[in-house]
Amino acid sequence: MVTGCGLASMVSVRSPSPESSIGIVTVSFHSGDAIRNLLASIPGSTTRPVDVVVVDNVPGGDRELAQALTGSSARIVSRPDNPGYGGGINAGVATLDSDIGWILVVNPDITLDAGSLDELVRVGDSDPRIGALGPSIRDFDGTTYQSARAIPSLRLGVGHALLGDLVPGNPWTRRYHQFADYDTERDAGWLSGACVLVRRTAFDNIGGFDDEFFMYFEDVDLGFRLGHSGWRNVFVPGATVEHEGGHSTRQHSASMIAAHHTSARRWVGKRYPGIVWWPVRVVVTVGLRLRESAKTRRH
Repeated sequence: MVTGCGLASMVSVRSPSPESSIGIVTVSFHSGDAIRNLLASIPGSTTRPVDVVVVDNVPGGDRELAQALTGSSARIVSRPDNPGYGGGINAGVATLDSDIGWILVVNPDITLDAGSLDELVRVGDSDPRIGALGPSIRDFDGTTYQSARAIPSLRLGVGHALLGDLVPGNPWTRRYHQFADYDTERDAGWLSGACVLVRRTAFDNIGGFDDEFFMYFEDVDLGFRLGHSGWRNVFVPGATVEHEGGHSTRQHSASMIAAHHTSARRWVGKRYPGIVWWPVRVVVTVGLRLRESAKTRRH
């Protein structure tokens, strides 16, 4: 669904009215148990009208998901295949009415705190250049997840990949995670796709998620293309949510390691295209394959 990311003209962009509806889109892969808490938290998170779409990425359909949504106003969009996270979100967004001004992209194992969605919209309405907003994400153990990060350059990415697990406080990982600044509203390179509010105009402007990323890096790519097209990505600590984490991937961690590194290679290819960067892409690709192999053996 992704389109080119040339610099967009911002002249015709208008901030949605305060009455704008919100589309809430989540992707489920055997996530029926977790999604109940998300649905229960939505009414307390906003006073605005919402349209909740649950994309079922289980080929053939997930009966437990249908049971979990019994009595809910959420709509199920069934996929004949599993297009991954970004592809699933794109499929859900395509079903939203044209009056939807904001799209909340959210994992099924997120619980929205009271007023969190209204706070994100309030900040978004303050500047029509804001394309995406991310809340403060609290892990189940109470720690703050580093959800608003810098766009990974080659130097930053290589340093983090090599030392992130061994020395978490190394300079490259600290710059990438932006450890020191999770109490202040600020711009970021990209925001975690676990929970991010995207202006509908901005989402349509860049063609949504690049569904060639099956899982991982689709949110990095989204934030990069939003920024490249003139939109701001803003972290909003006043809006808070809780993330259980890893619900649909716990039983598939080996395949998820492979998916992560496949997406990393694709990201490098998109970020550094052309013949000039070919030697660099080859070296990075070899390094990522070695890192993937090492992580899989440890698992």
